[in-house]
Amino acid sequence: MRMEIRKGRAEDIPAILALLDSAAARLVTAGRTTQWGTQPLSTRAGVVRRVHEYVAEGTPWLAEIDSTPAGTLILTSGPGSGSGSAIAPAAEPEQYVHWLATGSRFTGRGVGAALLAHAAAETRAQGLGLLRVDCYAGGDGRLVAYYESQGFTRTETYENDGWRGQVLERRL
Repeated sequence: MRMEIRKGRAEDIPAILALLDSAAARLVTAGRTTQWGTQPLSTRAGVVRRVHEYVAEGTPWLAEIDSTPAGTLILTSGPGSGSGSAIAPAAEPEQYVHWLATGSRFTGRGVGAALLAHAAAETRAQGLGLLRVDCYAGGDGRLVAYYESQGFTRTETYENDGWRGQVLERRL
């Protein structure tokens, strides 16, 4: 297994959406439908629009294992309008993680951790000391705990149309 992380381009949007669909399907199979719902994310116009917006304004990253897309995230300079008004920009320059996802067949291989480590390195390389992310905070809290295991700490919670979220930060 050889993992490489490369900068994505607009041409990678279909691969990004396929990875999101794969991760969402894994959640559905596990009975965890309140995070991303039960339908493929690529069939939801708002999700597709936000992915396009984030790719245009930020930097997509793809983790590949043996040249096959295995995971993705998009870094931007703040939470952006796609997160809704529930999350305010930080009081200092930051990088913000959007759409971290690992394809189902690559779960458990450290893809998400590698992408988050890469995001931290990119943030430091830009001379910034703050990396933030928000995630689903409902259910059993496993997703929040995952980000905490990757060095993030909780900052604020929010609710958007009944969907509970948690903002986390990692100081670099």
